[in-house]
Amino acid sequence: MSDYLPVEVILEILKRLPIKSLVKCRSVCKTWNSLICNPSFISTHLQASLSEPNNTPFILLRCFKKGKENYFLHYDNDDFDEFKQLQFPVFGCLSYSAVVGSCNGLVCLTFLPQDVLNFIFWNPSIQKYITLPQPNICCYTDDVRLNFGFGFDSRTNDYKLLIVGVEQSETLIEPYLFSLNENCWKRVTPTSPKYAVEAGISSTYVNGALHWLGYQRGKIGGFSNAILGFDLSREEFFEISLPESLVWLCPMDLSTMRYGESSIAVLKRDWEDGELLELWVMKEYGVVESWTKVLALHLIDQSGWFPRVLGFRKNGEILLQVDDGEMASRDLNCQQMEPHRVEVGAELLYVGSYVESLVLLDKAVDVRSVSDANHAIDSSDSDDSSDSDESSEGECKIT
Repeated sequence: MSDYLPVEVILEILKRLPIKSLVKCRSVCKTWNSLICNPSFISTHLQASLSEPNNTPFILLRCFKKGKENYFLHYDNDDFDEFKQLQFPVFGCLSYSAVVGSCNGLVCLTFLPQDVLNFIFWNPSIQKYITLPQPNICCYTDDVRLNFGFGFDSRTNDYKLLIVGVEQSETLIEPYLFSLNENCWKRVTPTSPKYAVEAGISSTYVNGALHWLGYQRGKIGGFSNAILGFDLSREEFFEISLPESLVWLCPMDLSTMRYGESSIAVLKRDWEDGELLELWVMKEYGVVESWTKVLALHLIDQSGWFPRVLGFRKNGEILLQVDDGEMASRDLNCQQMEPHRVEVGAELLYVGSYVESLVLLDKAVDVRSVSDANHAIDSSDSDDSSDSDESSEGECKIT
């Protein structure tokens, strides 16, 4: 076909194909393989997928069943039916994982034990991943706690991972930032010593920035809270003020989450006067006056089991875990609850929006090429014209 059609026409056809078909098309000829693996096409296909109004978005679920990690994709539609279960491979000598974040079809994982820092970027749609070089920093100690954030820098078309350390004195120490384009870590300055963040709390990525609930202690006790953000393009920290009713609360009662495509929300849980749950959304990102309380639930309103707020769906409804493991949605306009008949149990560990993509196709290792589970894959390996890649041995332990 490439002998009869201009390259521009071929690209227009290819960018409309689903991921599974594109992976197969790589075997047609070297020209098609080169076109599909080109970083420019990978980005173009992703943008076409995100802008296609008829595409049904996905919800990524991670749960722990029968001693194994399980990943599922569900359609974010009325039925919330399952699209497929993702194949979760054994990543070298690395064991139990935690999701740092997911963006543009790429999942960032960190692995236990946490006396070392191991990170992987994994694209389950194409079964490719890379192992990140190990940062030259101290890991968890009695004096330093670590938080991680993962997101996309649209200005440089780059995926970045941020490590934020918090000293025992509750001040931020100089963070480290990994760039996929540069395949290296670097120190980030200036830091934001004014606020601390709770250890082990996932960041919220939206609008090209990472967000945490930041806090500082008052001189005579109490707290002062704000949203602490990190712009991945400018590589700088910034602050967003909270509603007045949330500023002076214990930071452990608050958490952030994504709201829609371009803003944030804050979840409040009050344990003192019976359990109370409030959900505040920033309807216009960065505009403090746009904070709006959209949900208030009391334990007495439920059937003995308090719901867990998981996030927002594409249609604006909130996704909940109710009745000790069942998924449900709640319409914020009429406050009606709609069960989904999806049982995930108590071990639901991650929920997030997901889009299938070709990200990493041009530079990652095929998980099916890993023949020795005791060896990690070096991120310097790149893809060739076939579906299988040559793997290289690397030390799993950080030195």
